[in-house]
Amino acid sequence: MTRKASPGNEGARERVRYLAGVGVPQDAIAKIIGCSPKTLRTHFRDELGRGSAEATEKMIGYLFAAAEKGNIAAPIFWLKTQAHWREQPAAEETSAADGETNSEVLILPDNGRDPELTEALRDAQKKYFARRRQRR
Repeated sequence: MTRKASPGNEGARERVRYLAGVGVPQDAIAKIIGCSPKTLRTHFRDELGRGSAEATEKMIGYLFAAAEKGNIAAPIFWLKTQAHWREQPAAEETSAADGETNSEVLILPDNGRDPELTEALRDAQKKYFARRRQRR
């Protein structure tokens, strides 16, 4: 059985570049062109890479234009996908049984002049840090 000639004409190259650029999987491009996926990758390596890169370039241009016009989602998307920023998980709220709210604890220096205040501060710190250790 003879092998098919590789489909390397200019029209096929442009088509591969276009299809790769719009996100068509390589197996599907190979079927459309009429060759095996291995042959596609061998003979159209540059077109596959270039089509994908050109589409990315175009989308980045649209993204920047949207961000410049005030689209807040555009820079968030960019930072998450390109700069690898991630959202921090939301802080767990304390249970209502404690009767406390989820607020920041400010640790103040104690000058030791008021024993009741000193004791209250130490108790609050112990309770706060014990709860933080349990969450981890």
